[in-house]
Amino acid sequence: MVAPPSLARGPLASAAAEVGLLLGFAVETAMAAGRAVRKRKIAWQECLEQTWFLAAVTSLPSILVMIPLGVAVAITVGSFASQIGAERYSGAVVAFVIIGQAAPLVCALMISGVGGSAICSDLGARKIREETDALEVMGISPIERLVLPRVFAAIVVTVLLDGVVMAVGIGATLIFHVEILHGTAGSFLATLTQYARPADFVLAEVKAAVFAVIAAIVASYKGLTCKGGPQGVGDAVNESVVLSFILVFIANTAMTELYPILVPARGAY
Repeated sequence: MVAPPSLARGPLASAAAEVGLLLGFAVETAMAAGRAVRKRKIAWQECLEQTWFLAAVTSLPSILVMIPLGVAVAITVGSFASQIGAERYSGAVVAFVIIGQAAPLVCALMISGVGGSAICSDLGARKIREETDALEVMGISPIERLVLPRVFAAIVVTVLLDGVVMAVGIGATLIFHVEILHGTAGSFLATLTQYARPADFVLAEVKAAVFAVIAAIVASYKGLTCKGGPQGVGDAVNESVVLSFILVFIANTAMTELYPILVPARGAY
């Protein structure tokens, strides 16, 4: 099992060592996943329990966050579009904002902040109670037994949740656009379907899966390497949430910049 960097190092050296250990943990997790799939030794019961738990704690908050966000998008788009005489493009802007950015990021923030903190605290508590050491003594890999089910559960929940959040966001924007801004549902849906492509929805789901992997691995790493008793677990939870947010935004920026290069824009303005 990897160990956290020494506190005696300087800040830059400690940060570099932390990143290196996190990458090593991610590689170790990927190798363990390959072995588990090849040998068909996946803890399915743990996967189901974690999937149900993550879905229970992230679904409602994600929907509640997405509804006002969809309304905010509708207000912003409607106000700007009316100023330049481009009301008919509201649906296209919604496709760009909600499908490509807002929905995956809302799911990522929920799985990192709510689900990730729960994963980190659970594994951290097991670590300070020496349960992970007991597993290693029995010849059971903590990564295969504890980490992989949580990673798989995070991927499943985030990908499914992303679809729900997209539907809620588009629906809230459509209702606000029609009832408050007095637009037409036909023009909204026409531009939405004209400029939104299946590839946009695929990218959103890929983003959600990548964000889930990042959040679950960071939370698991911080939980399994925490020390210092209950206070150390609390510090590990805070660090895992912050680090997950940073890595998620970096990954989102990279994927967003690469997408137009790989998939050219559709439609004429």
